[in-house]
Amino acid sequence: MIKTCDVLIIGGGLVGCASAYYLARAGVDVLLVEANDLNARASGANAGSIHLQIPHHEFVTLGESWANNFAPVLPMMLQSTRLWKQLGAELGRDLEFSQTGGIIVARTVEQLDLVRRKTEIENKHGIGTQMLTAAELKSMAPYISCDMIGGAYCPDEGKANPLLATSTFADAAKRHGARIMIHATVMALKTTAGGFEAKLHSGQIRAHRVINAAGADSGRIASMLGLSLQIDGFPLQVSVSEPIEPLVRHLIYSAAGKLTLKQMKNGTCLIGGGWSSRQLPDGGLAIDPDSLTSNLETAIAAVPGLQSARIVRTWPAIVNGTTDWRPLIGEVPRLPGFYVNMFPWMGFTAGPISALLTAELILGRKPSIDIERISALNG
Repeated sequence: MIKTCDVLIIGGGLVGCASAYYLARAGVDVLLVEANDLNARASGANAGSIHLQIPHHEFVTLGESWANNFAPVLPMMLQSTRLWKQLGAELGRDLEFSQTGGIIVARTVEQLDLVRRKTEIENKHGIGTQMLTAAELKSMAPYISCDMIGGAYCPDEGKANPLLATSTFADAAKRHGARIMIHATVMALKTTAGGFEAKLHSGQIRAHRVINAAGADSGRIASMLGLSLQIDGFPLQVSVSEPIEPLVRHLIYSAAGKLTLKQMKNGTCLIGGGWSSRQLPDGGLAIDPDSLTSNLETAIAAVPGLQSARIVRTWPAIVNGTTDWRPLIGEVPRLPGFYVNMFPWMGFTAGPISALLTAELILGRKPSIDIERISALNG
């Protein structure tokens, strides 16, 4: 059986479903295909952080030159937080978005100096991060360990529920006429005189245009058209605690180790930060106990009140990433009609703006943000 559409979207994560929503809302004939269930991979397995600060671990390990190269992406992420702020009302569902700010804490003078240098880069690119003394830190977040001598605060950071966002976009897209197929793996993709043809187990799809929003699988999809994208999948893991009394008001990072920590609406605490899980020989994933121990130790060192909270689940996931962390967004120059929509590492934060920009390009509108100097597709 052959299906037809104007735009075929490959990938049913946050960015794919959001792209379907923005296009269908504008009257475009959209068909989205997902190899598994919607939100089954990184979009639903991440820790729900809304980031703006430059990742501290990468700032330390990759250096200031990397940070300066990455920093032009920050205004795009800031614009995405503004979209997040209005999405609940726009889509008709509480996504548990809150914007109480993010704090990175430091235990030593050396760590605090690195935080200061990173903050200077953020401020140059419109992210209003401010340094905190020990006294200011204690006043703002009294639950933080007294061992911390200071830090930095970014008021626009926050959190949202990753279990709600993708399905909400998908439902809104369907209300506007988008079609969605799950358990529909793209086996082959080729160009045709009228656009593109995708081969699935269940038949073929002919589309005038294609959006590759397949996350860590984006490279495989692109290779079907002879395009090499430097995208890899990285096995990471996240933990969740039992519900506890209100404790952690902010999104917490640590300059002493990899950490993202936040408390959700139901009282559970999500603990992550980019710690690796294990990839099995058969391609499956498993929890890495050493990563779990280190992640929890870092969290408790920052917030001692977590020590009595029990972890109820830890899960692994594949997260898409690139070496330079720059997004791949837009129409591929040598493949008219073929669009890539992939924001590495922090795609949950940037998903709404990535989707909106891609939709604007397809609709022939001026993009909300000039992506010429941001997207790695442009060199």
